[in-house]
Amino acid sequence: MRLDDYDPGDDIRDLGRGGGGFGGGGGGGLGGLLIGFLPMLLGRKMGCGTILILGVAAFFLLGPGANMLSMGGGTSDPLADSRSGANVACDTEGERFACNVFGSTHQVWGELINGYQKPTLNFFTDQNRSGCGAAQAAMGPFYCPADQGIYLDTAFFRELEQRFGAAGDAAQAYVVAHEVGHHIQTISGISNQVRQAQGQSSQAEGNQLQVRMELQADCYAGVWASRARNSAGQPVMEPGDMEEAMRAANAIGDDTLMRSAGQRPVPESFTHGTSEQRMSWLRRGLQSGDPRQCNAFDTAI
Repeated sequence: MRLDDYDPGDDIRDLGRGGGGFGGGGGGGLGGLLIGFLPMLLGRKMGCGTILILGVAAFFLLGPGANMLSMGGGTSDPLADSRSGANVACDTEGERFACNVFGSTHQVWGELINGYQKPTLNFFTDQNRSGCGAAQAAMGPFYCPADQGIYLDTAFFRELEQRFGAAGDAAQAYVVAHEVGHHIQTISGISNQVRQAQGQSSQAEGNQLQVRMELQADCYAGVWASRARNSAGQPVMEPGDMEEAMRAANAIGDDTLMRSAGQRPVPESFTHGTSEQRMSWLRRGLQSGDPRQCNAFDTAI
């Protein structure tokens, strides 16, 4: 991808490691963490979908009786640590790339939305805290509407390549741009409307609304990729990038992840959409470059 370097500002922070632990019920390891956090994520955080969907697969694989992990008190203040200079943002290859994508999204959405307000990008390692509660690497990247922050452990990029077979910088950029898409839903009021509707819906209906939320964020990621230009006026997308992004979208469909876990896909439990749906909505944004084409709530999905 042809991305410019983006100088970190006060909208990008490296929180480091820390910020509170966990205790109480639930099994240990990745599966236990994912199961415990799935209900909380669906209620308060909007993730990129990859690890979140794994939580659904793990739920079916390990059984529905897992207990919710409880949050313990921590002693570190990640924001104070960041302000003190203990951690420097954008100082690793993975962080630098994410920062460059993040900066590019501001250019695109700033042109499309009058008075656009940036989210914050918060890097962390292993675990920390967000305005929505815990931030755990096992959750995958997520967006927290309470503090309008994106939370990312860049170790996820290796997971994307090694576990999901979705290598390439365009696959990683899709993850960041998808989370920014959730920010667009927050500042436009879509997120609040959906949460209110979910509060009056059955579980299956609420899941369907969540699927539409995620597909719209996929489409918004495509809009960014279609419209983004670097300082030389060149499209940031190079030959092969669209295919990389599509492989990532395909790898993280609900149906694909459930099958990979040896389970029969259960559409009523989907929270992010099938592989075909995710690719379709990402493609819609890429081909149109028009956010008005991303209305997943009044369109058959």
